[in-house]
Amino acid sequence: MSVVVSEELAAGVILGDPENQQYIYMPGSEIGVDDPMCIFEDRGNKTDLHLKEAVELAKRLTLKPVVHPILGKRSY
Repeated sequence: MSVVVSEELAAGVILGDPENQQYIYMPGSEIGVDDPMCIFEDRGNKTDLHLKEAVELAKRLTLKPVVHPILGKRSY
């Protein structure tokens, strides 16, 4: 698991690809939880992912820090 991507998500950074409408972020309510969940948005559809899955997906899709159309720069 990429420590950098994991720490970005834990810091509220939204990773995404605006062109493909794909975003991954960790809600503020998950900060400090033993096994935090993240949200993956794909063209408006939301799916919950464990942090490890979210990091692997972000790496595979090469998602970068972006501005979310509704949430802005940070998820909390």
